[in-house]
Amino acid sequence: MFLQSLRMTRRDWRAGELRFLLIALVVAVAALSSVGFFVDRMRSALARDANQLLGADLLIRADQPLEPAWLAEAGQRGLRIARTTVFPSMASSGSGDAAFTQLASVKAVTPDYPLRGSVKLKDGNADRPTRDTPAPGTVWVDENLLLAHKLQVGSQLRLGERSFRIAQVISVEPDRGAAFMNFAPRVMLAQSDLASTGLIQYGSRVTYRLLLAGEPLQVRAFQKWVEGRISGSGAKGVHIESLESGRPEMRATLDRAEQFLALVGLLSAMLAAVAIAMAARRFMLRHLDACAMLRCLGLTQGQVTQMYLIEFLLVGLAGSALGVLVGFGAHFVLLAWLGSLVSTDLPAPGLLPAVQGLATGMLLLLGFALAPVLQLRNVPHNRVIRREQAPPQPMTLATYGLGLASFVALLLWQSGDLKLGALTAGGFLGGFALFALVGWLALKSLRLLRTAFDHSGWRFAVTALQRRPGATVVQVVALSLGLMALLLLTVVRGDLVQAWQQATPPDAPNQFALNILPEQREPLATLLAANGVEQPLLYPMIRGRLVQINDTPVTGETFIEDRAKRLVDREFNLSTMTDMPPQNQVAAGKWLDDRKPEASVEQGLAKTLNLKLGDRLRFDIGGQVVEAPVTSLRKLEWGSMRVNFFVILNPSLMNGMPQTYITAFRLPPEKAGLVNQIVRDFPNLTVVDIGSVVRQIQGVIDQVVRAVEFLFLFTLASGVLVLYAALVGSQDERIREAGLLRALGATRRQLSSAQWIEFALVGGLAGLLAATGAAATGWVLAEQVFKFEWRVSIMVWLAGIAVGAACAFVGGWVGLRDVLRHPPMRTLREA
Repeated sequence: MFLQSLRMTRRDWRAGELRFLLIALVVAVAALSSVGFFVDRMRSALARDANQLLGADLLIRADQPLEPAWLAEAGQRGLRIARTTVFPSMASSGSGDAAFTQLASVKAVTPDYPLRGSVKLKDGNADRPTRDTPAPGTVWVDENLLLAHKLQVGSQLRLGERSFRIAQVISVEPDRGAAFMNFAPRVMLAQSDLASTGLIQYGSRVTYRLLLAGEPLQVRAFQKWVEGRISGSGAKGVHIESLESGRPEMRATLDRAEQFLALVGLLSAMLAAVAIAMAARRFMLRHLDACAMLRCLGLTQGQVTQMYLIEFLLVGLAGSALGVLVGFGAHFVLLAWLGSLVSTDLPAPGLLPAVQGLATGMLLLLGFALAPVLQLRNVPHNRVIRREQAPPQPMTLATYGLGLASFVALLLWQSGDLKLGALTAGGFLGGFALFALVGWLALKSLRLLRTAFDHSGWRFAVTALQRRPGATVVQVVALSLGLMALLLLTVVRGDLVQAWQQATPPDAPNQFALNILPEQREPLATLLAANGVEQPLLYPMIRGRLVQINDTPVTGETFIEDRAKRLVDREFNLSTMTDMPPQNQVAAGKWLDDRKPEASVEQGLAKTLNLKLGDRLRFDIGGQVVEAPVTSLRKLEWGSMRVNFFVILNPSLMNGMPQTYITAFRLPPEKAGLVNQIVRDFPNLTVVDIGSVVRQIQGVIDQVVRAVEFLFLFTLASGVLVLYAALVGSQDERIREAGLLRALGATRRQLSSAQWIEFALVGGLAGLLAATGAAATGWVLAEQVFKFEWRVSIMVWLAGIAVGAACAFVGGWVGLRDVLRHPPMRTLREA
């Protein structure tokens, strides 16, 4: 039977029966494998550099310097110790017109840093690892800081009240992670030089890290001791870092990106799976006569099943292997499109993505092609004489449930999250059903338009669509899903970005100044006024930690949502004022009354922390405890780019509290040099150029979107494959219809015109549905996520209809170009 299956496979391949099935399988496996290889290499890099990414075996992070007793305890346990202090600040160089300032991520390190791994420095075109740290009076910097401002090794760089010589260029910094989304360049200096800069003031956002290394048992014992101290003393702002907890935003972003990319590939695979099912059904229909003949020659049902299953397994192995190879090559393109976003050296890919690709291909093939194969085993002997076909058996129909189960299992496998996978499966099936329903209703409505135009091609096209409603709906749905995804990432994405830009007023501030001391308020205001800058509003900023809501102490474990955990685990930037800031509106309650303690809370924060009017909030401000009830909820216009606060307390409650000030102002391009003078006159200030940060963020987003658009090329290819499969699946029927119509007097030109009209209707309807789905999704994103007004562009529908029709034309021409070449006489004889 195996040899007979080989002969059947060769014959079917030469006849072209298996080629489309193979192509659909290759596209499905390649879409998943390209993402699989990429994610596998990223995860391998994180696992390979686990300790190096932390720079230690154990890392403790705190908002305040750790107690000396902790360091003494670590030393008594025989652990090696290093310390770092990280904070944002302004770095400047040059003088006069040649002066520049740059927001930098300053990092002060002790001589033992790092305890694991090593810093790599630029040495010509190579990287040189070193165990040294910056010598006193010198700094090491990222290369992009030099390139941006035409500096070189040996140039002077000013940090606060101190100038340093640039001694080395950093290539790789071990505990900085995988170098994702680093907006501010690094400036590294010796811990002993930090005090002389005068940069750390009250209110400065500083992260203190204690790095420890030693024997595993010693490290675990000290970690338990630290956990006990944190829970026992209620220490606030102290955390034990890991790859996940050390950078929760980055880790969560990467996890979501991995899941999204995997689901994008899975969408392509599922569309290709529809093509596989349709190709397998056509294979079954074209082998009914051959199977009946084999039954007459003595083959049993089991032998027929065995023969065709072996043939499908051979095709599945070949297609899956080829798909893995295509996916392996495609993942290099994906890495290239991501560009500088992936700047770490990635290890070679493992075998797991290849195994997953092979398993996925076989699972898709068996899940969606097994039913037609089982139907072949039930072909009766008298099929040779009588051209009737027995209805599918219950067991055959049950295998379609296996295909659906395979689909859900793939979603769960790729997402790695039961809830996410189940929701995605339900959403996909729901979207599929909705598009199918709309397509079916549109098809029914065409019946009323059959006589709307006095054109024979129009009538032939509408009649053909009505004659094959199932195949038509499948064509529309498959192409709609693929086009909707592409439109969402192209036309709609552009509209969202444009709407976001319009949500920010033209006169919005582009500079933020933080850490302004009380005695610097008047001199700074005078300097800005002298340079023609509109007088900005300066707001007090007070660091405080939320410790209690009503009678319930607040910790990270109090909440389930990640954002709520992060909010209560750090200090709030509180403020106090008499008048409500511009761009703020009271959504509930009333504004502050300074005769008694009161608090005004931003409504988004209130929702995250489950706060309501009347709740009492207790804050710890530098050891002083203040408490106030929530008397108002405020709606903020975050797109205004002005200073906003989550919590505002009334002035009488905050009287005497230590505070710094923050302000936002707009500098025209010709006044950009004023930032240099501000940093020079007020070295403790941190001035953030919001415009440059937004440009950097947009650059990263563009890189990611390009990579996702690359993956959606697989989705579009899958949609075209489904369209092609649907058209080819009805090719035999179309040939018979065309032969009969031509025998009855229809011309070849009339039938060709009918085909093109049919393609235009299918593609146009699919494009219309795709554009509507993409526009609806864009509206939801704008209203519910980005929180700005979005105007729908007509270009979404124009692009959807045009691209949908083009895809239908291409797929239809490829699938049906031979229909009209078939001689009518031959068709009648075969019938």
